[in-house]
Amino acid sequence: MPRKTWRAALAAYASPSTLVLLLLGFAAGMPYMLVFSTLSVWLREAGVARETIGYASLIGLAYAFKWVWSPLLDQWRLPLLGGMGRRRSWLLLSQVLVVVGLVGMGFCDPQQHLSWLIALAVLVAFASATQDIAVDAYRLEIADDQRQAALAASYMAGYRVAALLATAGALFFAEWFGSTGFSYLHKAWTGTYVLFGILMLPALFTTLIMREPPVPLRTQLSAARYGLMHQLVSVFVLIILLVSVPASFTQMFNTDWGSVAFGDATLLDLLLDDRAFMRLILYALLTWACLSSMGRRGLAPVLTPINDFIVRYRWQALLLLGLIATYRMSDTVMGVMANVFYIDMGFTKDQIASVSKIFGLIMTLLGAGVGGLLIVRFGILPILFIGGAASAATNILFVMLADMGPNIEMLVVTISLDNLSSGLATSAFVAYLSSLTNLKFSATQYALLSSIMLLLPRLIGGYSGVMVEKFGYHNFFLITAMLGVPTLILIALHWRQEAGRGKPDAPVDKQPSEA
Repeated sequence: MPRKTWRAALAAYASPSTLVLLLLGFAAGMPYMLVFSTLSVWLREAGVARETIGYASLIGLAYAFKWVWSPLLDQWRLPLLGGMGRRRSWLLLSQVLVVVGLVGMGFCDPQQHLSWLIALAVLVAFASATQDIAVDAYRLEIADDQRQAALAASYMAGYRVAALLATAGALFFAEWFGSTGFSYLHKAWTGTYVLFGILMLPALFTTLIMREPPVPLRTQLSAARYGLMHQLVSVFVLIILLVSVPASFTQMFNTDWGSVAFGDATLLDLLLDDRAFMRLILYALLTWACLSSMGRRGLAPVLTPINDFIVRYRWQALLLLGLIATYRMSDTVMGVMANVFYIDMGFTKDQIASVSKIFGLIMTLLGAGVGGLLIVRFGILPILFIGGAASAATNILFVMLADMGPNIEMLVVTISLDNLSSGLATSAFVAYLSSLTNLKFSATQYALLSSIMLLLPRLIGGYSGVMVEKFGYHNFFLITAMLGVPTLILIALHWRQEAGRGKPDAPVDKQPSEA
């Protein structure tokens, strides 16, 4: 692929779609923070127990499993709103629900109507996750692979600004309206959440005026293969499987099999006395009944996009999935303990907040912008490799900081370079995932691939505290830096394969249009 000039690279940012993604990114960043970090502060200030706040965090499962209902956005056009097109209709519906949910949350006092507040937060989370699916699919369909990094950088800029506003800004507004840690005032939080509901309106207006991406004929025919009921049932079955399979392993581990093997109990006694086993049987019966009612096509609406990915890339799919699963491992595992590390080193909360919010935000946006520019100029894989190497290498700065103690100058350098590399890597990785996606299943495949991206790093990150206790911060950060090496090897292998072909392995049906 011939390299483009710097002028052509900069032109990637001078398009209407860049502004559209900036506003949509802003709309995506606000609700996510308002139903997590900001909501937890509100609940605690209102006197809600820590255990309840912890349970409320399970709202985040909506974002973790958004790929389950993503086929609906690919294969079903909404009634009434459907005339706007697949992407815009789902965007409009999700954004309206977010606005309604945020305003509704504001009028629910957790001291009196906690259940209603949590219910509305769940609504906001599901609507926000659906908005994320629609935005990702829209971005994939309006530009070619080389421009995806620029659009991702614009999206990330809006997202980060909104996240900062919905966290630090929301706390500032709540206190300014009269609610403090010493004197809780529900009306202050009402004003805050209503204000953020109003701030969603520019994105909603953008959805109304932006152009719908054209839908190729093959995509329309593919979407028409399954009726709405078939798709809903398949999603329902998949949710049952997601619940029952982990529960099965947990139950098998905790069951007292010795009472059956060596005692007087029988398997029938175990089934009748153990409610968990009865639930598993119910899950199995529901799954069997749903699959039987759907006939041979079964889970096709959900599994067809997965099968398409495997058929297109064949054995190379293993390499690609390994690359995707490990690319963000180094900085994600390290990031779990980053704030704890700052506190343990002796930095004050004011110092951490000031450096991370000012320098961190600026450098993240700068890294994302530079990444988008470099990808248009040099291509995806070279910048993907540089981003992965930089993300792992900057963990060495944390090793140096751990040895130096609470040095504020080193903290600025560490957070700045870490966020710069994170922005660059994220921009490159979004462009890479976009290049792997088939536009016939853009919403489903991108949602699934982005979920795989976080699965392994989150699982390993859960043991980061154990690693710090056992090895100390110095060795922990060295280990996280080394976690980036397998990814670089996989990128190098993939790069070599692409060079052997002489052209990128582009997905089919890529038909970009302007926003």
